[in-house]
Amino acid sequence: MTIEIEYQKHYYPGTRQELVQKVQAAMSDYRYQHVLRVETMALQLAEIWDVDLEMASVVALVHDYTKERSDDDFKAMIATAHLDVDLLNWGNNIWHGIVGAEFIARELNITDDTILTAVRQHTTGAPEMTLLSQVLYMADYVEMERDFPGVDEVRNLAQTDLAASVGWQAQHTLAYLIGQKARIYPLSLLTYNAWSTK
Repeated sequence: MTIEIEYQKHYYPGTRQELVQKVQAAMSDYRYQHVLRVETMALQLAEIWDVDLEMASVVALVHDYTKERSDDDFKAMIATAHLDVDLLNWGNNIWHGIVGAEFIARELNITDDTILTAVRQHTTGAPEMTLLSQVLYMADYVEMERDFPGVDEVRNLAQTDLAASVGWQAQHTLAYLIGQKARIYPLSLLTYNAWSTK
C-alpha cells in the first residue's frame, strides 16, 4: 500500500520530493531505503489512528537524518544547543534522536514541536507520547524489512492497539538490552514503566 502525499501545510518549507532529496543526500542508500520503508509504515499507521498524514510523512523521512553523522558533530551540537551534558556519556543510538532534532530544525527548517519531539523520542520513547510519536516509534520498529521474533505479532498489534504496541516494544527492547548487558538510557526505563506495566 502506497500513500502519495502532497505537502501543503508547511511543516517542511518545500515539497516532499525536495525533502526526500535532502534526506537521501545525508545518508547511505541502506539507511535511505529504511527511511522510505518507515514512511510507508508511518502513513499506514497514521491513517488507522487519525494522525495527520503530512506530519507522519515528514517525521518518518527525517527521523534518521543524522544517523550517520560523526560523534564530533553531535558533541558540537550538544554544546551549541546547550543540551544536557549527560548526553556526552551516550552515543549515536541516543544522539541521532535527541540531538538529531536540533540538526533537523537548523538545517531543514522544520520547527514544528510535535515533529521534533517525535524525532527525539523515536528510539527511547517517553512516558508521555503524542499519537505522532507513537506512530513513528512503532513504524521504525516494525517497517517491513524488520525481522525478529514476534515482529508479525507486534506489527499487527500496532494496527489494533497502538498504545499496547508501544508497551510491547518498550518491554522487548529493554529485555534485549539487558540480555546484551548494554547500558540503558534512563528515559527508556521510564518508557517501560509508563507503557509496559499497565
